[in-house]
Amino acid sequence: MKLNERSEKNLVGVHPDLVKVVRKAAELTAVSFIVTEGVRTLERQRQLVAKGAAQTLRSRHIPENNQSRMSCAVDLAALVGGQVRWDWPLYERLAVAMKMAAQAVGVPLEWGGDWRSFKDGPHFQLPWQTYP
Repeated sequence: MKLNERSEKNLVGVHPDLVKVVRKAAELTAVSFIVTEGVRTLERQRQLVAKGAAQTLRSRHIPENNQSRMSCAVDLAALVGGQVRWDWPLYERLAVAMKMAAQAVGVPLEWGGDWRSFKDGPHFQLPWQTYP
């Protein structure tokens, strides 16, 4: 799979290590996907917290929250027949591809679906410990 123009646009401002993972995952995955968000503003994050779609203002999406001053997170959306789908099993499969890609390019990665309290299937980020 090749990333579409929207996905490439949404990778602008994302840490290059995470961009490598996303592009490699696009080659490996059996589930097509788009990058829905990379860089996020604090205002956008506030909106997501207010809607319950996010739980913190200290998001890895916000460049100012990271020493690199780049987004250290992306959100992906699974595509089936060209349509966005939110079925959890699709995101488990995307996570497998993203984790395989991260290992292949030597970049540590966290998946929001592995979190205990707030499961966030579309969310992937570089770890705080390695990318403060």
